[in-house]
Amino acid sequence: MAVLPRRWARGVAWAGLVVVLLVIAAAAASVLVEEPLRQRIESEMNRRLDGYTTRIGRLDFHPLGFDIDFEDLEVVQNAHPDPPVGRIARITASVHWRALLRGGLVADFEVVRPDLHINLANVRREASDSRPIGKRGWQEALQAMYPLKINQFRVREGQLTYMDQGPFKPLQLSAINARATNIRNIRSRERVYPSELWLETVVFDSGRLALEGHADFLADPHPGVLAVVKLDGIELDYFKPILARYHLALRKGKLGAVADLEYSPTLKAVHIHDAVLRDVEGDYVQTPPAAVQAKQGVEATARQAEAATNRPDLQLRLDRLRVVNGNIGFVNKTARQEYRVFLSDLEVELKNFSNQFTEGAGTAQVRGRFMGSGLTVASATFRPERSGPDFDVNVRIEDTEMTALNRLLRAHGRFDVVAGFLSFYTELNVKDRAVTGYVKPLFRNVDVYAKEQDADKGFFQKVYEKMVSGVAKLLENRPRDEVATQTRVAGPVQQPQTSTWQVILNLVRNAFLEAILPGFDRQLRRT
Repeated sequence: MAVLPRRWARGVAWAGLVVVLLVIAAAAASVLVEEPLRQRIESEMNRRLDGYTTRIGRLDFHPLGFDIDFEDLEVVQNAHPDPPVGRIARITASVHWRALLRGGLVADFEVVRPDLHINLANVRREASDSRPIGKRGWQEALQAMYPLKINQFRVREGQLTYMDQGPFKPLQLSAINARATNIRNIRSRERVYPSELWLETVVFDSGRLALEGHADFLADPHPGVLAVVKLDGIELDYFKPILARYHLALRKGKLGAVADLEYSPTLKAVHIHDAVLRDVEGDYVQTPPAAVQAKQGVEATARQAEAATNRPDLQLRLDRLRVVNGNIGFVNKTARQEYRVFLSDLEVELKNFSNQFTEGAGTAQVRGRFMGSGLTVASATFRPERSGPDFDVNVRIEDTEMTALNRLLRAHGRFDVVAGFLSFYTELNVKDRAVTGYVKPLFRNVDVYAKEQDADKGFFQKVYEKMVSGVAKLLENRPRDEVATQTRVAGPVQQPQTSTWQVILNLVRNAFLEAILPGFDRQLRRT
């Protein structure tokens, strides 16, 4: 084995000692500089942030690689400081060495285990501010942490929780992992997205969301995104607190979808290729205090729908939406007696819906069981709207057990039945702000009065129900044991500015109520 000359060995020893001393000195210097640097950066971040305050628990400076670790960060909304809106285990800022080799001096940011908690008060505070949250100095605050422009940004093991008022489960995203690269590219032409973007997360414990595409982080006044979004197994009952504000009581259901999303300063576009709602259960609930609000909501929705139709900067398109095994109802709490009407075993298929004229007609096919028994088949065609809603709708309901409708009959007709079947047919056309068509109810084997069931009813109620039963018998088609009437429908749409869906709901609801209560009171007076 070769032996180094003594002079060389002494030189190597001195060199090693110098390196050790430099490392010790660098470590000592970093320790001495870390606390003043932490205080200065924290102060500068808070100077640049608007409406929020951050606190840095600890700072570790690594002079050899010029990396900085920020640990135990806390972010609060000044208007509602308790609890904090965010806690972050660590943020690491470092030089992007690969970009440096190509002549670029930019930074990488890695955010580890961010835990964001947002409640209704936080959201309302943001909504009351005319400035978007992206204009509150967040990017400037990040640059205060590290003086280089951000070129690559990563999130690892993040979590986002939204808490609403009331006894509702929190909306939670967990296992959030995201990556954005080439952020500090040159400014691009409109709707050109040079930066790569990727995100995956778990939604509400079992669902999955994935996003992959590109972005333009330098677009003005806000960044633009073009991406493919995939949803799978999203539990809908987590949205209860949000939907409750629109009088929608959702009990369960799952959503899956694949869509293209483009969000830029000049265009907002969502193109849903395929979406599936499985095992959905829920109701629209009409409550007494909601009557005026519902009317105002309808008018506001109509104005928004009309404004959205054919807007060049807003493109909404649905290729296909399916509802599988649904149970959807309407609960009326404003009537004399509360009741619910519903469709069970619901199967729906919607195709080719858009807010643009050029996309052609959309179609809807519906099958289900009205009140759990009446076979229901409905179809509709929706044409591009040029002067208000333009559509055809056909509905066929056969052999609904009328005893399931007793609550509705008592609420609107002051009687109930002990036997009988109802069928219902309608064809309606809405065009040029006018409606034409017909509604036809068909009653079979109706028995209104039963002594054993009505023993606890008052004398006048019994007399009334006997008279109703008698009128039904007078109108009865003897050979088939049926009572049938048909009413033509023609006239202007009462609210021509209302959206297509609201027009359909109003027409079907009003026609159905008028059909199943075919002038019994008038016939009683005549009798």
